[in-house]
Order: sequence, then structure tokens, then C-alpha cells
Amino acid sequence: MNPIPFPFTYDTIKVGQVSRTYGRTITDTDITFYMMLTGGWHPFHCDRDFMQKAGLGAVRAQGSFGIAVSLGSHLEASVLEGADEFVRAMGVEKWEYLKPLVSGDTFHLEVEVYAIELQENGRDYVVSRLVRMINQDGVLLQQGIAKSMWKRGA
Repeated sequence: MNPIPFPFTYDTIKVGQVSRTYGRTITDTDITFYMMLTGGWHPFHCDRDFMQKAGLGAVRAQGSFGIAVSLGSHLEASVLEGADEFVRAMGVEKWEYLKPLVSGDTFHLEVEVYAIELQENGRDYVVSRLVRMINQDGVLLQQGIAKSMWKRGA
């Protein structure tokens, strides 16, 4: 594996570099707090009896929980830190919910540099990265492309 330099600069980050984060376990508390935040009280996310009767197994987190813990936490930052100045987050593309996020699963992220685009001003650049959320069994749970803008150092 060719890891993303930590911290990276415009001159050291390259398409195809991949880094892996440490693991994080999804807990019932995580799911409850996320439901409280979003108001998403669907029985899939909060009713064990409903899930058992439906033959669906354990309570599952909302799909958007995966984006929140992947990109909105410090998990990705453990492998993606720039020495250059961070300008802004630019959004997420093509995020896919492939498998359920289940309480008790431990996942990690694989972050791959997908594209680097130097902007017209010659100073700012956009890093697109493919973020894969993978559980303890190696199953791909979610994935998508996240973009952010950075400013080249002097």
C-alpha cells in the first residue's frame, strides 16, 4: 500500500495513495444519539422487537450515520491531514449505502486519493478522495467521493 503522506502537501499527495484508519465500533448509544439529532425514529433504528419479527437481525443505524462518522468526525482526519492550509469542504458525491450499519460492528475507513485538481489561480487545489467504510469482516458497507480544497504552501 502506498499511504497518503501525513501531513501531505500539494507536492507529496498523489492519485492512488491509500491510507487506512483505526477501527471504530458502532454502539446502541451512537444510534440513539443520531436518532435524537435527526428525528429519524423508524422502527429499523430503534425497535428490537420489530427487527426480530421482520427477520432483519440487529437494530441498524440510519444510512446517513455512515457519512457523519466517516467525514464529520476525526476518524478520517487520522489519515488525512494537510500541511497546506485547508480552505473548505466541497461536498460529497455518489455516496452509496451498500450494507446495513449494525450496532456492534467495528468499521474502519480506507481513504484513497482519487483526483487532484490545481485551480486556475495556481494556488488552490482540490483533493477528491474515495472513502470506503469497511467492517470487521472485510465487507464494504458504504462508499463515496468527498472533495476538499487546500491552499499550496509558499
